[in-house]
Amino acid sequence: MGKTSSLRFILNIFGSGIALAKLLASLLLIWLTLSWKVRRARKAFEKQLIKQGMAKDDAKRIGAQYAALKDNLENAFKQSLRSRR
Repeated sequence: MGKTSSLRFILNIFGSGIALAKLLASLLLIWLTLSWKVRRARKAFEKQLIKQGMAKDDAKRIGAQYAALKDNLENAFKQSLRSRR
């Protein structure tokens, strides 16, 4: 009985480690994807504003709000993780 339960415990720990690794990999992929999509959306938005006749500096200033929103989203997620501790 002792060997079986300790083997089961080790397998459970190993399985939990794999699940945690998958979760962390998914979170990293989500973060990278979000950053890439925000960057693309910001550039496209700035291009459209410049195309419509807005000054380049003003378009960049307005486009920076995309990055600020992403940063706010990341900070809210980090804050929710910290508050659970």
